[in-house]
Amino acid sequence: MIYDFRNFKSVDNFAFGKGCFNHLEEILDKKRKSSDDYMVYLIDKVFENNPLAKRISLKSSDYIIWIDTTDEPKTKEVDRIRDEIIAKNRKLPAGIIGIGGGSVIDYSKAISMMVTNEGSSAQYQGLDLIKNPGIYNVCIPTLAGTGAEVSMTAVLTGPEKKLGIKCDYTVPNQILLDPELTQGAPLDQRFYTGMDCYIHAVESVSGTWKNHFSDAFAEKSLEMCRKVFLEMEPGLEADELLMVASYMGGLSLTYSQVGVCHALGYGLSYVLGTHHGIAGCIAFNQLEDYYGEHVADFRKMMEKNQIHLPTDICKNLPEEKLDKMAQTAINLEHMWDHALGKQWKQKITKEQIKDLFRRM
Repeated sequence: MIYDFRNFKSVDNFAFGKGCFNHLEEILDKKRKSSDDYMVYLIDKVFENNPLAKRISLKSSDYIIWIDTTDEPKTKEVDRIRDEIIAKNRKLPAGIIGIGGGSVIDYSKAISMMVTNEGSSAQYQGLDLIKNPGIYNVCIPTLAGTGAEVSMTAVLTGPEKKLGIKCDYTVPNQILLDPELTQGAPLDQRFYTGMDCYIHAVESVSGTWKNHFSDAFAEKSLEMCRKVFLEMEPGLEADELLMVASYMGGLSLTYSQVGVCHALGYGLSYVLGTHHGIAGCIAFNQLEDYYGEHVADFRKMMEKNQIHLPTDICKNLPEEKLDKMAQTAINLEHMWDHALGKQWKQKITKEQIKDLFRRM
C-alpha cells in the first residue's frame, strides 16, 4: 500500500434505487440555512433539452451550468468555472450538484474543492495537496461504471499530466444512485463505462496492494459485471445491478489501486484525447499477459454486446507521440508498483510500453 496508515473517508449519505432522484429537492432543502442560499448544478450538456432538466426544481438563486463532455475533464475548465461562480455571486454556493457521467462527477468534485482553495487546480494534482475542505457536494451518475461517485479522486488533464486530485475532501457528501437516469444511453457508451468498473475490479484484485477489504468489494463487483454483460439484456434491472457494481468497484480502489491498463489508458487520453472508458477497453484488449482470463471474459462480453473496438489507433503515430504516451504511462509509478511490485522498474521498460501501444 502507499499508506502506512490512513483513516479513510467515505460518502456521508447515499440513496439507492429506482426513483430516488425524486427526493433530491428534500435533501437539498436541509442544506439551505438562509433565504439567499443557493445551489449550482453542473449537468452534462446532453441533457439540456431532455426531460431530466425539467425535473430539477430551481429555487431562489439556483442555476445550472451545462458541462460539455466532448473532452476529458481539464484543469483549465475547472478553474474557469470556479472563477465564474465566484465572480457571479457575493457568497459561495450552499452546494455543488453534479449530474452526469464520470466526467461531470469529476468536475463536480473538483469545483466543490476549488471554490475554497486558491490558484489553479493543476497545482493540486496528486495526493493530499488540497489545503481547505470544499463545500457540500452531491454526485448523481447518469451512467454506471466509473465509480467516480464514491472515489476519493477527481481525475483531470492538466498542462503537464493527466492525474487526479486525491484526498479526503474529494469524496462527495451525498450520492444518489437511480438507475432510471441511465436509461436511453447509447449502448456502446454504456458498455465502455461499464467496462471501466470491470477493469477497476480486475486491477484491484490483481496487484500487490490488494487486501481482504479491497478483494471483498472487487470480487463482488466482478461477479455483477459478468452477470450484467454476459447474462442480462440492457435495461432497468441490469443497470440497477451495474450501479451497485460501480459503487463497489470504486470502493475497491480506495483500499487497493489500478494497474497496467489505467497507466496505458492515461497515456492514450493525455496524448490522443481518447475518452477514458474507451481508452481503457482498447488497452485492456492487449493485456492477456497481465490479466489472462479476465481479458478472455472481456472479449466474450464484447461479443455478447456486439461491441467493435477501434483498432490501429496508434498505427503510424510519430515516434515523439509514442514516446510521450509511454512517458505518461511510466510516470504513474504507484500503478506499476501495485501491478508488478516494488521491483517493477526491472520488469517493464519504456520500450516495452511503446510496444504495447503499437498493438492498439
